[in-house]
Amino acid sequence: MSVHIANQIIKKEWTDYNNHMNMAYYVLVFDQKWELILEKFKMGEQSAKTTNMSTMVVETYTTYNNEVKEGDEVAINLTFLDHDKKRLHYKMEMIEKSSKKLSATLEMLSLYIDLNKRKVSEFEQEKVKLMDNFINLNKQNFNNDNLLITGKLKK
Repeated sequence: MSVHIANQIIKKEWTDYNNHMNMAYYVLVFDQKWELILEKFKMGEQSAKTTNMSTMVVETYTTYNNEVKEGDEVAINLTFLDHDKKRLHYKMEMIEKSSKKLSATLEMLSLYIDLNKRKVSEFEQEKVKLMDNFINLNKQNFNNDNLLITGKLKK
């Protein structure tokens, strides 16, 4: 159960001498696709540039389940999302499209940051509403089994 974010073709420059995608690029792909979700919540690059408010990752857990190679197409799905006043907790999965095999997962905890002060800040009410609406719309597609980041949200 998940929410599809986007697909990605694995690029040659992301592969290594083992003829599969290098571990660092899994995180890159997840990060680039997560940016699409942040834009929905008005917390992405545009927000950082115009309001000096952004998110910063403080904890991650990555699994590498099955290799992907140059030219493979993967689907990036959001499998979990929750938040408190200052934190986002989310998990994504990468599915290799032709085999439908789980390739990787990434679970993260991010803080909302005032870039002027370089300090943690509370989400504005508008952003809380956007996140809550998204979560309520998609919660039946989320799965909180096997989460490694637990007890960090202050609800």
